[in-house]
Amino acid sequence: MYPQPYLDYLIQFHVERDYFECHEILEEYWKSAPPHERQPVWVGLIQISVALYHQRRGNQSGAIKMLTSAISLVKKHHLDIQKLGLDSDSLASLLEERLMEMQNGQPYRSLSLPMSDALKQAYQEACTMQNYPEHRDSDMQDAYLLNKHTLRDRSDVLAERQHQLKMREARRNNESN
Repeated sequence: MYPQPYLDYLIQFHVERDYFECHEILEEYWKSAPPHERQPVWVGLIQISVALYHQRRGNQSGAIKMLTSAISLVKKHHLDIQKLGLDSDSLASLLEERLMEMQNGQPYRSLSLPMSDALKQAYQEACTMQNYPEHRDSDMQDAYLLNKHTLRDRSDVLAERQHQLKMREARRNNESN
């Protein structure tokens, strides 16, 4: 009923609290669709995790900017949010409350997304299958988790970027000939 990458996102969001991985999982899923079929609802969920990643690291301006955009997408695509088993009204309120906390300089605290009973059941089953609890708070002592974007191995990302650059150059050369 729910795409596996979405359930994986929810596990990373609520259990591992690896918001960077949340971004990676859903971005890959979102990009797997043809460009004209990509749904903005996934971008909104990605932005929520990125906002929390920034807030947890103390980057309030990045967190505020990202969460403001996420709130806009959640409100605009509230029916799609509902189809994904999230209570869109509760989610929008929760995010607006968090935005006010960010604007007031309050420190990060873990957040849980408001799930419907059907999504909660699918999520619980996914947690059981992967041998995870259903919830954990962020480990604020885990430097890798807090700074993953600077500490992870990016060799595959850099190689892909180089490959794309070469492809663009080849296309330009073919067009000019």
